[in-house]
Amino acid sequence: MAVTKEEVKTVIRNLGGVLVGFAPASRWDEYGEVEPDYRPRSIWQETKSVIVVGIPVLLPILETTPSINYVEQYDTSNILLDQLAYRTSVYLTENGHGAIFFPRDAYGDIQILVKKPVAGFSHVFAAKYAGLGTIGYSHVLLTSKYGPRVRYVSIFTSLELEPDPVIEKDLCIKCGICQRLCPSQAFTTRNEQIIAIMDKKACANHHARLRKEHRYPCGICIKVCPVGDDRKVFNSQNSKLYLEEKEAIAKNPDDPRYKHWVHLRKHGSNGDRLF
Repeated sequence: MAVTKEEVKTVIRNLGGVLVGFAPASRWDEYGEVEPDYRPRSIWQETKSVIVVGIPVLLPILETTPSINYVEQYDTSNILLDQLAYRTSVYLTENGHGAIFFPRDAYGDIQILVKKPVAGFSHVFAAKYAGLGTIGYSHVLLTSKYGPRVRYVSIFTSLELEPDPVIEKDLCIKCGICQRLCPSQAFTTRNEQIIAIMDKKACANHHARLRKEHRYPCGICIKVCPVGDDRKVFNSQNSKLYLEEKEAIAKNPDDPRYKHWVHLRKHGSNGDRLF
């Protein structure tokens, strides 16, 4: 049974998907940015289209990071993404179009990522090729609606679907706030392109420490990014608040600007740091 692009979108949105984009598998070959073994057809040779689905990370909870509250939001979004991707894959297969999905993370434990800090497939590049956004300084995908505050999953299918156009104009403004506030100082600027050199092991090691405290993941780079209409929705457009956070809380943990974040960081985890 033929399935249209709009029907696929309807299924995904009814399951909780918010951002949906479509890319032909050939786009990985056209751009040549991803190594051949990490392209969709290398993972499943029948792939003709990749459907990328995103759901937002809600900013006020993200701003409490590192906290158990952000952990719970992160875990909830992961569960939703995997479930909707699986159910969409079954829907397509039931209608005669083979489909599988690649999980949103796909590594067994953070210590594995420390040893091998590369995923088997990049949802960031998939989302770029599906027209959902552009890749910013800190290697995250930026969207106009939510900035980098989106989690993704990818569905591979043998069904040919009309692709969405790739966004050509960079959304990253290269403000440098993510570099300045990165706890692991993982980013080094490259003059020839927006995307920084990233020390993935340093980033993974920091996450491993947070994992022991039950406050994983970090999320600072997506927290502080000024891009995204969600900042207006949540009335959070003052980057100075992030830049002064560490010094202000160290001086006064009851600083009224941060008291609600500090409150949530004090509860539900083994961590004793307040920023």
